[in-house]
Order: sequence, then C-alpha cells, then structure tokens
Amino acid sequence: MANTYLSRTQSTGTSDKKGTFSAWIKASDSNFAIFSGHTDSNNRIALYLNETLRVYGAIGGSQSVYFITNRVIRDYNAWYNIVVAWDTTQGTEANRFKIYINGVQETSFSTSAYPSQNSDIYWNKGTTSIVGARFISAVQNQLNGSMSHVHFIDGTAYTASAFGSTDSTTGEWKINTSPSVTYGNNGFFILKDGNSVTDSSTNSNNFTVGGGTLTKTEDNPSNVFCTVNALDSFYQNTTLSEGNTKIAFNNGWAFNTGTLGFNSGKWYWEVRSNNWSAGNQSYGITSAVADASDDEYYNNSGSGRGYGLYNNGTVYGNGILGTGYTSSGYGYIGMIAVDADTNQIWFGANGSWETGSGPGSTGISIVSASTQDSGFWFPAFSGGINSAGNDFKINFGNGYFGTTAITSAGSNASGIGIFEYDVPTGYTALSTKGLNL
Repeated sequence: MANTYLSRTQSTGTSDKKGTFSAWIKASDSNFAIFSGHTDSNNRIALYLNETLRVYGAIGGSQSVYFITNRVIRDYNAWYNIVVAWDTTQGTEANRFKIYINGVQETSFSTSAYPSQNSDIYWNKGTTSIVGARFISAVQNQLNGSMSHVHFIDGTAYTASAFGSTDSTTGEWKINTSPSVTYGNNGFFILKDGNSVTDSSTNSNNFTVGGGTLTKTEDNPSNVFCTVNALDSFYQNTTLSEGNTKIAFNNGWAFNTGTLGFNSGKWYWEVRSNNWSAGNQSYGITSAVADASDDEYYNNSGSGRGYGLYNNGTVYGNGILGTGYTSSGYGYIGMIAVDADTNQIWFGANGSWETGSGPGSTGISIVSASTQDSGFWFPAFSGGINSAGNDFKINFGNGYFGTTAITSAGSNASGIGIFEYDVPTGYTALSTKGLNL
C-alpha cells in the first residue's frame, strides 16, 4: 500500500463480544493505522502504531479499551505479524483482550485498560471497517507501508498459533498461509497473494479502495526486499514514502542507505529520477552509515567508503573514476549492478549499460566490502542543496517505481523480483531469498 486505505460497510455480526484480527505488516514509519471499526467518533476502535503498538476504543464517547505496549516497533525492514483477540465474556480481566506480536503474547504495557465483562467491541459492532487507516472524526493515518494476509474473525477469539508458527531451524515466526478458522458473518481474508481486496474467506465481504493507490509488492513475509532505511538518513533532508521506495529531496544535503547489505553475490536494482539533469543527485553503494557532511561516495578520509554516479555524469569513489555518463532529464531510469565476488560495479541508463558493456565485461573496480567500515555494501542515494523538488523512486524488484508499474518486464532475476530492463545473468534482487540463493 502507498498512502491509502480500504473500507467496507459491515452487516450484522455474529458476535460483538468475541473476535480476532490478524495481519502481517511492514512499517515505513512510526505512525500509521492498521485496522479500525466505527459508527461515529463516539463509537469506534482502532489498532495503530505510534512507535509502540496501540489499541483504543470508545463507546458512547467514553473509553472502553486502551492498550499501549512498552515494546516499540521500528524495524522498518521487518515484517511483523500482529494478532489481537478479544472475548469480553471471560470472567478474568486479563483473558478478555490479548495482543500478540510474532507469536508472542504481549504482557508489558504502559497502559492497559481492559474492557468490562460482556461489553461490546466496535471492531465488529461498528457500521464501517477500515484497513490501513483509522477513524477519529475522519479517516486519518493512512498506511504508508505494506500489509499482507489480513484476517478478521467474527465470533471467535483465536491465539496467534492459528496464523503462524515458529520455524524449527531459524526460530523465526513464519506465516500460515491457510489458517483453519471460522470467519463468522463479518469475517474476511484480504490481501492474500497480492493487492486483491476480494474476500478470500468463505464470505463475500469485499473491500474497496478508499483513497490513494493500492499497489502490489513482491515484498512479503516470506521474502523481505530491500527498501530505503528510514533510520539512516543523514540531515533528515529527505521525505520517504510509498513503502520507503520513494525519496523526495528537500533543500539541503541528504544521504540515505538501503535496509539490506551484502558482502558477496551479484545484485541489481533500478532508480528512476523525476528530473535527473537538475540538482545534485547521485546513487550507488556505501559501506558506512549516513554521517558525512556531503555523502559517502568520495574522499571521506581517503577510505573509499562508497561509489556513486552523479547527475553531472561523473562516477566518484575516493576520487573520479569515470566521466561522460548519461544525463537524460525527466523520466531517467538508472541501472546498477554490483558483483561483490569480483569487486566490480556497473552503471547503466534507460536500458543500456555505460560501464563497458555491462556485467560480463570489465566494470569499475571497487574494494572488498570486508575492508570497509561495516564489512557490507548497501544501496545508497544522495541529494544536494539544489535537489529540492526532485525525487528517486527505486525498484528493488517490486515491479514499481513508486505507484507506477514498470512498462514491460525484462528477464527475471533468478526468479526473484520484477524489473524494467533485462537483469544480467546470475544477478538478482536484493532480498532475503536473494541473499540465500
């Protein structure tokens, strides 16, 4: 999803006192809503993030339930499974409302106001359900991130084990793609294998797009793709959006890195600029955090921390390594390929390689990642004082530049990722599956 939300009008529910919500989310920032139900501003409930995970509900204008976890959620590279289950018929207060994150029940809260016994919960009682936003006096906090396998269960409180399990090898919480649950009258299962808002449960409780643009992403709980790292942004002179695949430059020096790094393998991604010929823009790789006064591509204490192509047609990497590269103005699509096994990098533009004839020929030599600050290379992007109004939209393999789908897919990248242009043989998308090929 990219700054959008989904909605549907509910019918009479199976139960206003029992239910379960489960979703896999990949956050892009610390403040967005996941799910809510409401009739009006006095009768509502919402599950949302504000650094911590929160649930707030009201009936008749008075608070009915309120939870704030002590645990923070700010790993913007990770998918989280959030499960909320309630059964207000329970005599024991702690059994009336339960929250699970990645299969583990949360028990540490800064605020924990349990619902009264036999009270109604507006997730199901309300007339409207919203996914990817919440309602206060109007719809707000639209999701700028990704969601997958969104379930609502009307009438039964399930534990997290219905929706996932612990991998016996890695110890990680993994998705159950076909949970055995009874959905009830208002229950639904959407965003199952893409951006379909058609209900995949036994019901026909379909949603509609309420605003923004709903896009499909290859990024999913089983294969996490690189995005731009919201926690590593020098000077904070950029604005990230569209699932942290778009960088809008503000007025000042800026430098951002990717969320996934590598020290071996062959990698490919694409960068689209809305105006490559204007401002001070560049993209490439870095081995350092975003902490330089300019960027990490050249002459940082002579360490050669990174390699980047600037929009003046120059490739830097602890000095000038090449000149005369394409500057083609609006709609420029840059191609970048990195071979971390032979320590070479290639840059291309609009379907043609400019460093030699691309991978397979001799590229620009880079030092081994093992000799650098972090021991890994990361995708990197920078802008300068004249970059305001320009942006980068990065296709790490999702098949989109922001919310715009690629024109026609090139050959695949070892079966991982969708790109505009042909991916060189042996190269793949920077994702967890790609890292484990």
